[in-house]
Parts: sequence; C-alpha cells; structure tokens
Amino acid sequence: MIKVITSNDFKNEVEDNNGVVVVDFFAQWCGPCKMLAPVLENLNEEMKNQVKFLKVDIDKDINLAEKFGITSVPTMVVFKNGKPVDAIMGFRPKDMIKAQIENHL
Repeated sequence: MIKVITSNDFKNEVEDNNGVVVVDFFAQWCGPCKMLAPVLENLNEEMKNQVKFLKVDIDKDINLAEKFGITSVPTMVVFKNGKPVDAIMGFRPKDMIKAQIENHL
C-alpha cells in the first residue's frame, strides 16, 4: 500500500530523496482519485526498484497542496533529487503515467 505522508515527513520522504518520487495529491471525496488508486498501486509494485510512490491527502494537508500549486485532484507531482520536475493532472491510463515517469529515470 502506498504511504500517505504529511508536511511533517515530506522533507525526509521527498526532498531528501536522491531518486525519483511520485507524490499523488488526492482527496477522499474525489471519484477520479479513487479510480486512480489501484493504477498507482499497480505501478508501485511494477516500479518499486526505480520509483518511490507516496500520497498526500489535500484535505488533511492543505499547506503541501498550496506549496506545489495543486488546484485540482488527482495531481501527481514527479520529483527527482528532491525537486519537482513534472506533473500529471487528472486520471490517466497506466501506460501513459508510466511513460511520463520513465522520462525522468
């Protein structure tokens, strides 16, 4: 299961990470977020040796959402070496998400 993080662990989990980290900004009430969850769980398994997947509940941590300009959910932000390098907005098919992430490996 993909770990849900908050501002408290963001630095340690994302900014201090030298690899590729995908952070899924989601909300419990968001239908497309619920559709995306199993897709990301599947990618998490497939790419576990290359990419770290994490989640942020925007209703529980609005500060992180604001920090990264998240205006709609789901939005996945791709980080490389602790810096945001890409964003994937809305529900997308697994292959499209995987291809976009692989651009940063």
